[in-house]
Amino acid sequence: MKVNIQAVNFNVDRKLVDFINTRMEKLEKFYDKLISVDVFLKVENTSDKENKCVDIKLGIPGEDLIVKKQFKTFEEGIDSASDSLERLLIKKKEKTRV
Repeated sequence: MKVNIQAVNFNVDRKLVDFINTRMEKLEKFYDKLISVDVFLKVENTSDKENKCVDIKLGIPGEDLIVKKQFKTFEEGIDSASDSLERLLIKKKEKTRV
């Protein structure tokens, strides 16, 4: 599985890249046919504290799963988005069994 990380208007530090890669590797436990993962990180220009946007596009055979989250930190957003993707992958796997 290939993980692509794109940051809009800022540079991603090594610690965040490692964190993202670790969380995305955990998704392979739930669905073994993952093709690619695209992670888009963006900082919104708003006065809100929750201005960090995380979009994750997960490529699986037949369709793409997309999750968008907005939090105070990118780590929180990645955690929440990957939890949502885990639930979606479990549902997808159960549907294919039936």
